Amino acid sequence: MVKAVRFHETGGPEVLKLEDVAVGDPGPGEARVRHTYIAVNFIDTYFRTGRYALDLPNGLGSDAVGVVEAVGPGVTDIKAGDRVGYLIGPQGAYSEARVMPAAVLIPLPDGVSDRTAATLMMKGMTAQYLFRQVYPLHGGETILYHAAAGGVGLIACQWARALGVTMIGTVSTDEKAEIAKANGCTHTIVTSRENIAQRVRELTDGRGVKVVYDSVGKDTLMASLDSLQPRGHLISNGTSSGAVVVDSQLLAQKGSLWMTRPAMIHYIHPRAHMLEMARELFDHVLAGRITSEPRQTFALAEASEAHRALEGRKTTGATVLVP
Repeated sequence: MVKAVRFHETGGPEVLKLEDVAVGDPGPGEARVRHTYIAVNFIDTYFRTGRYALDLPNGLGSDAVGVVEAVGPGVTDIKAGDRVGYLIGPQGAYSEARVMPAAVLIPLPDGVSDRTAATLMMKGMTAQYLFRQVYPLHGGETILYHAAAGGVGLIACQWARALGVTMIGTVSTDEKAEIAKANGCTHTIVTSRENIAQRVRELTDGRGVKVVYDSVGKDTLMASLDSLQPRGHLISNGTSSGAVVVDSQLLAQKGSLWMTRPAMIHYIHPRAHMLEMARELFDHVLAGRITSEPRQTFALAEASEAHRALEGRKTTGATVLVP
């Protein structure tokens, strides 16, 4: 038996309960992983509240690192003792150990600690697919990125700097603005006292930006559209403030704009591609161009408190649970 966070009904953070669960031996194509760190991502709150449906009762979390304890028949590229991380697969990462499909496990390179890797699996790979696949950045672009001091945001700041991209980042406080700038964000907009679209136009000599990466959603939609150049791209990669609904005619009126709602699952397969994405990310880390450590740490039993801090916008950077 191991300890795992489960929930039997959707609702607030209080529905998360620490329970004893059985973890068996891995079957064909599977591996059992003993977790060292578990990442907390905003998408976890969508499952907890029911915005994304799950059969209940269920576990929570899809992002963790640890050590392989055993592998099942047919597993050849992962072995017991390997350090691994993952960001896709069935919910249930909020646990001391679990059995996982071996195909989703990513070996961790020497020189990248478990603690660092725990902040990079979902968040770093998200930055990779947003910046290198959804709208590929090559250097010289000016972009608008919402929530620049968040878990993905701080990695995005560093990745933009490494690519030679001018990043305009939105934040909610002056403190978060300083953190984003320290990580490579070129300009910041403090949304509690500044008009986003107006500041973007001022910073770009009236031109606007070619692309906006918007994980906030409903509250920032119009500001995002109003910040774009004609034929610009809105990457709607999250809805933390609510769902986004756009009339296609509005996109035409505001400059023949493009809009996409990408999902990681459609950019990470097949396995060889996932490993190549991870290699690019870890190369930046090993070269010192991207650094990442948890800024908030909670015990596994404190998962509900971690969710309260995340939803209350009291966090910056990455948050992890320690079994």
